[in-house]
Amino acid sequence: MIKESRNSKSSTANIIASGDKDRYWKRILIIDDSSDITTTFKIGIENNNINSDKKIDAHTYNDPRAVLLDFEPDVYDLLLIDINMPYINGFQLSERILEIDINVKICYMSSGEINRDALREVHPSISLGCFMRKPVSIDYFIGRVIAELE
Repeated sequence: MIKESRNSKSSTANIIASGDKDRYWKRILIIDDSSDITTTFKIGIENNNINSDKKIDAHTYNDPRAVLLDFEPDVYDLLLIDINMPYINGFQLSERILEIDINVKICYMSSGEINRDALREVHPSISLGCFMRKPVSIDYFIGRVIAELE
């Protein structure tokens, strides 16, 4: 079983300082309360890295509260955030993350529909530019991630 990434402040600094940043084209963070989903997406990214010049470093979390404890600015190029999570929903999480790093791109994921008008009323600072409706095929997921990173 793949364990959830727990990038403490020191380990995040070590990732960047160790030269790993040079090995990868981009770095993403996948946040979903389902470990099956984060594991599947992470393995899909890692398998795609084998035959790609654009290698993506994928980190995962299954608890949005842990993300808030560990998140640092200028580490990730793209966040993939599930909307429906316990403790704090994906929109609330993204608002708090954007207070830390205004430049990070965010792509939302959900198995349900989104009422964009209601979203604007409740979370006026949220832009729903990237949205993936689950379930998705790994090929679609990887293609969408690469498109968002380019």
